[in-house]
Parts: sequence; structure tokens; C-alpha cells
Amino acid sequence: MAVAILFCLSFFCGKVCAQVEVGASRTELYFPILKDKTIAVVSNQTGEFAGVHLVDTLLSAGFPIIKVFSPEHGFRGQAEAGKKVDNQFDEKTGLPVISLYGKHRKPTPEDLKGIDLVVFDLQDVGVRFYTYISTLHYVMEACAEQGIPVVVLDRPNPHAGYIDGPVLDTACCRSFVGMHPVPLVYGMTIGEYARMIAGEGWLKTQKTCTLHVIPLQGYTRAEAYDFPVWPSPNLRSMKAIYAYPGLCLLEGTPVSMGRGTWQPFECYGFEGCEEGDYTFTPRPIEGLSAHPPLQDKLCRGWLVSDSLTRQLPHQLDLQPLLRMYRNYPDKARFFTSFFSKLAGSPRLAEQIGQGASEEEIRASWQKGLKEFEKTRQKYLLYK
Repeated sequence: MAVAILFCLSFFCGKVCAQVEVGASRTELYFPILKDKTIAVVSNQTGEFAGVHLVDTLLSAGFPIIKVFSPEHGFRGQAEAGKKVDNQFDEKTGLPVISLYGKHRKPTPEDLKGIDLVVFDLQDVGVRFYTYISTLHYVMEACAEQGIPVVVLDRPNPHAGYIDGPVLDTACCRSFVGMHPVPLVYGMTIGEYARMIAGEGWLKTQKTCTLHVIPLQGYTRAEAYDFPVWPSPNLRSMKAIYAYPGLCLLEGTPVSMGRGTWQPFECYGFEGCEEGDYTFTPRPIEGLSAHPPLQDKLCRGWLVSDSLTRQLPHQLDLQPLLRMYRNYPDKARFFTSFFSKLAGSPRLAEQIGQGASEEEIRASWQKGLKEFEKTRQKYLLYK
């Protein structure tokens, strides 16, 4: 029986309370699809509803799960960003867990041998360089090649109410942190995004992915949604999740965005910064950041405003990036090669280096955003 989950978001303007039934909880819609099938699950610690993990729910209901695939950070979500995660056996269930991070990003035919159906349940963050949508792509592609249906259990996107940022140039900047020609903030749930991957022909195969999206109930883009489980070790608050699109761009610069503190993605700065009213010193923290950028260096900068937990974001915040560039003494060394992969093209770094204003930068995105919006509209499931 489907279980309704109540998330009361009293810290938002108007004390918004959103009653959202996630796809995983709507068992009456997908249990019939799973009947008499041998199953693999793609999930991590976010794949739960009513406090019970999807894998445990399916096993209790008698469905034969033979393996689990895990994304970046691992099945239980304990690996820091970028850390290699090995194949292993899950201690709780004894199931084999195949890591889809590192060199092994796409399930092989051997991985999928004996599997009739794959269930995908990950809590996405709604930002192009958050790698769960890249894992989704490779799972869909591998399953299409083997003729295996994919069931995506939809979950809300905290950035679903707007689209913003540069559209990825796939000719120069396609990577695991950006695979598709979409804006940095694309405004779609992961179920809607799966529909777009399939519908736009982005899979590198002539075969079609048989896709079932189990939709959310009681969800609109205008309502806030508080995560019951954090999606990765360094996104530990809604404030960090809302700040993430803008602050993560700093990962392509010499700036710290708080890794190695208990407020990752809630602060940013660098050693020797002469402006800012907040200081912090990154230190190794097991499970969060073993070797944080600017480790043991006293950094000065800014703390993300608490206003981010009182209203839904409506645009990509460029101020942290522009502020850090303005303050950094060696402009020629500010942007690393990784920055273009995060931004989606070299143009943003070029614009900032040439002194373009925020208004000019935003104006340059508008044509791409309008074109993407036409594509996006075809796959939306919610208002």
C-alpha cells in the first residue's frame, strides 16, 4: 500500500507544508510491473520511504533482487566526492553491490546477465554536474542495449522551479559532470529527465530504452521539499543544497567552499582573502573530506545567507564566483581546466576575465535557455 510522507517545511515563507508521495511509496503502480521479474536496483541511502529502504521493502514483499548498483558516494552514501568506490557486498542484505563510479560507469552485459528489470531510485539535486543523472544515462543505455526495461521512481527536485545558467557545449565539454546539452540548472525531476534522455535520442544505441516513470503525487514545482536523507556526504542541509549550483562552480578554482568543515557548501573563501566577514580552516573529516582543498589554511570569505532557507531559489547565484574572482590576487591562475567542464563551456571564464557584468553574462544565456525550454516542456509531468 502506498505510504504518504508528510514534510512540513515550517522554515519557509508562509510556513509551507507540502505533502508529497514519492514514486517509491506508490507501490500499487510499480509492484505489478515487477511481478515475476528478476530485479536489480540502482540506489543509495536516499532510496527510502517511510524510513525503510526500497531494497528492504522489495525483499520483504518477496521480489527477487539479485544485485544493487550504486552511484558516486556508494550504496550507503559514505564515500566523499570523487573517492573510488569498490564493488562489495552489502552488510545488511548480503547483496552484491556493483559500483558505477570511477572507470566502471556503465553496467556491462555481464553485470546485467539474468536481470529482467532495473529499478532506479536516487534523490537528485537538480544540477547538471551532480553525477546521478550521468549514472541514469549509462544505466538506461546499458539496459536498452540488453532489452531490459527501466523503472524510475521519481523524487522531487529542489531546483525544479527554474532553469538557469549556460547550456553545456557537448562538442568541447562533455564529461561525467555534464553529458547533455542542458543548462546548469535544468528544472526537472529525475523522472522527467529520464523521459528527456530517452525522447531526445541521447543514448548511444539504436535500441530504445523501455522506460516506466512512477510519478510523484501531491507535488508542484512551487512548493518546497525538505530532504529526509541527505543526498551526499557534503550536502548536509537545505541551505547547502540551495547554494550548491553557484558554490560548486568554485570547485574549478583555488577557492574552498567549506569542504573539511561542518558547513560544506555553506561558506567559501581562500587564504589571504582581504574581504569577507567569515573565517574557517578546512581540516580532514572522515567520511566528508579526507584531504580538503586549502587544508589547515585559515580562509577568509563569506557564509551563505540564512535567507536561502526562507524562500525557494529562483536563479543561479553568480555572486560567490564573481566575488572570489574579484578578490583573488592571481587572476591568471583562478580558473582551472575543470571549471569549463562545470560551467559547460570556456565562455563563462572568458566573460569574467574580460570584465563582463553579471547582467551581460546572464543575457548571453537567454537564447540557449529559451531553446532548452521548448525541449523541456515536452517531458514535464508536474506544474
